[in-house]
Amino acid sequence: MFRDHAQSPIEPGTEFTKLHYFSYDPALVFHVALAPIADAAVETFPAGSDGELRMRPFARSQGLQSALGGELTFYWLQGYGGGAFLPFADATSGRETYGAGRYLLDTVKGADLGTAADGSTVLDFNFAYNPSCAYSPRYVCPLAPAANRLPAAVRAGERSPA
Repeated sequence: MFRDHAQSPIEPGTEFTKLHYFSYDPALVFHVALAPIADAAVETFPAGSDGELRMRPFARSQGLQSALGGELTFYWLQGYGGGAFLPFADATSGRETYGAGRYLLDTVKGADLGTAADGSTVLDFNFAYNPSCAYSPRYVCPLAPAANRLPAAVRAGERSPA
């Protein structure tokens, strides 16, 4: 379906056989608390011919620092159907994974693992995926903001396109 769907980012005529993933690593599943960010300004990101993508930071994770060397900012998309969005980059970006970063949550597209029984937010990096722009210049995707660049290598989820 990823290759053949009418909205696939795979360019027609491109030889494509499969997506490439790291082996599943249960150590890269986290249950984090979210610290609300009050009164954050809307941030604007270039979106090519689509203009600009506007996102408002609404929370910061609590629980990744010791394992990944930093925390992540969650964004609310101001257009495009709204929803929570969590882009990130890490020490594998540009080497083993797409250079501009990957996405972990995009609730408008149904990419959300929800909450645990204790109310914490589930972040399973094994489900990290490349943005469409990793496969096609027809797409312009927001880069992982500086606030979401982790110093640790997150060897989980989707790898660079082959």
